[in-house]
Amino acid sequence: MGKTKGGFTLPGESGYEELTLQMAEKWGADVIRDSDGTELSPEIINAGYGIYSTICIIRDHNEWAKQNLDKLQQTFLMTDPVVAEGSELTVELMKDFFDEQFRINDSEESKAYWQVFDRTTNEEVKDWEYADGKVTIKNITPWHKYTVNFLAYRIWEEISMYNHTTNNWDKEHLMQIDPRYPETQQYMIDWMKNWCETHPATTVVRFTSMFYNFVWIWGANSRNRDRFSDWASYDFTVSPLALKQFEEKFGYKITSEDFINKGDLHATHMTCDSKKLDWMKFINDFVVDFGKQLVELVHTYGKKAYVFYDDSWVGVEPWGERFKDFGFDGLIKCVFNGFEARLCAGVDAVETHEIRLHPYLFPVGLGGAPTFMEGGNPTLEAKGYWKNVRRALLRDKIDRIGLGGYLSLTLPFPDFNDYIEKIADEFRLIKEFHNAGKPYVLKPRVAVLTFWGKLRSWTCSGHYHEHPEVDLINVIEALSGMPLDVEFICFDELKERGLDDFDVVINAGFAGSAWSGGEQWKDEKVVTMLTEWVAKGGAFIGVNEPSAVCGYDTYFRMAHVLGVSEDTGSRICHGKYSFETENSAAVCDGTEIASRGNIYITDADTRVLMADGDKPVVTMHKFGKGMGVYMSSFKHGEINNRTLLNLILTAAGESLDQLYMTDNLYTECCYYPEGKQLVIINNSDKEQKANVNTEAGVKEAILAPFDTFIIEL
Repeated sequence: MGKTKGGFTLPGESGYEELTLQMAEKWGADVIRDSDGTELSPEIINAGYGIYSTICIIRDHNEWAKQNLDKLQQTFLMTDPVVAEGSELTVELMKDFFDEQFRINDSEESKAYWQVFDRTTNEEVKDWEYADGKVTIKNITPWHKYTVNFLAYRIWEEISMYNHTTNNWDKEHLMQIDPRYPETQQYMIDWMKNWCETHPATTVVRFTSMFYNFVWIWGANSRNRDRFSDWASYDFTVSPLALKQFEEKFGYKITSEDFINKGDLHATHMTCDSKKLDWMKFINDFVVDFGKQLVELVHTYGKKAYVFYDDSWVGVEPWGERFKDFGFDGLIKCVFNGFEARLCAGVDAVETHEIRLHPYLFPVGLGGAPTFMEGGNPTLEAKGYWKNVRRALLRDKIDRIGLGGYLSLTLPFPDFNDYIEKIADEFRLIKEFHNAGKPYVLKPRVAVLTFWGKLRSWTCSGHYHEHPEVDLINVIEALSGMPLDVEFICFDELKERGLDDFDVVINAGFAGSAWSGGEQWKDEKVVTMLTEWVAKGGAFIGVNEPSAVCGYDTYFRMAHVLGVSEDTGSRICHGKYSFETENSAAVCDGTEIASRGNIYITDADTRVLMADGDKPVVTMHKFGKGMGVYMSSFKHGEINNRTLLNLILTAAGESLDQLYMTDNLYTECCYYPEGKQLVIINNSDKEQKANVNTEAGVKEAILAPFDTFIIEL
């Protein structure tokens, strides 16, 4: 691949002008950006590059925040349960929480929303009083558990908190201000005007999302510092004013317990009730309406506005119906994996789609392991991340890539700088192939059925590294690089739209989760429509506990299609079909599927393709003209990914001998018909040989570890 330029955003750093400009040339950058904690000097700004300037509109306003402490952002917290030994109990509210992150809001308007619960009976207790950071609960039942829901100000913005502790900064903690208040809105507008006027060289204003951060609650105990985190939760959006305005708009009062949910909160991977959906709409409307004002203001200064879909991303749902109303020119997503690249690439409401590659230029990674410091190997990390992201970039177009962090940290790692140069040139070539036309796809059209549907397309409430055991994350990561058209649909859309546009429906997740659907499976219309669709030739693929819900003759509502269900304990006395495991070309040698629970066969015609002793783990079941496929779990990886693709093809009635598929499981390929370019990639750390059957005959490639091979047909 020849040396090219463009489509690359480089993090610059004042004091390292020579390094900044040298790396800009080496990596073919056309844009230089600042990062949190860095500035760009005039020498960098005037070097002829586009300039991205990073702003977080809700933080770095400490002077104003100190004068308006009642307008800091807030959240509901619940104390850990305390067992009463007598008829009265005193609970210290902040005992379990990181006191550098939270401060009790003990105003009268705040206390009106506090609640105390007897968690043994799940009843609210009204007889309590507050003083000096403690709630005393009276006339209670000994040996019952009690908790207090209270409102707290967040006094240290979470991303600043993370950056501060990760990089050992010795500087003032940044607070976050709440734009819900009219005074805050006016301050933000005035600040934004002044900022635009004092940054004439900035070509793109990069909003670090908008107003409300994902939920990240730190604890007082260092052994459980990360008490709760959810990358798409709405819990950090509350305030007495917001709660009052919600009641005025929706006609009913929402309570602290509607957020606390017995201590579980409302993690995005779980289904929710109509109250949470109403609150999400309420917040989304506010974020879009006020955010649009700031974007329009940026445009009046002749600058573009991009949004970084991480950090304060709540209410900024790129696949939501109102995202287009912001008027953003670009979307930036930090990516660890392929599905995150697809999340960014598929958003049609912006002109520019940009991804931030990992590893970030930080001393340590998110897990705390060394990266750009002694003991780190950032080049090896970059290869692993690029391997995951590249297969997705072949399937859908990304316009730009870049890095974040502190460029000076790369000085001891010249091999990392060389590898980023290779990645940048490779990316630009892939981008050109997309410009010529869309890649070739196989026939089956796939729908992924979840509670959230399109709203959470190509996501699973966070990054892969946070929940590596979740089946749906692994499934969508596998799908992100497959030659298939994939859509995400919810249960309401299934009922309204039908399934005629799809050949395969995948439902993956544990029972009750948003990914499997939970209570949605109690709707007989869903079951009836899917059953008829499969009978007429569709394919239903279930993973883990698909269609699982209690209260019916089988735990899996689609057991009649799948040919299997799960015994939750009620069928201990029932007999079970014995089976023989049959060989199938669909299941590749080396496939690893973990068994789970008490899966049993419900139909003698169910074929077991893979088993763990007497537990079926991969099955197929003919139903009418269609097919049901079951996998007890799924973990993405080169061999498992090919098995999933094979099962999709087989279930859809397609041959496994397809054009533009490699014969080596550790490799994949992508063909661009308009440009007649065939790209073959090696997903392993060893040299691989691959053959691809094309319309121009069989093409062969020998690929170095993690390498890319291009053939013009």
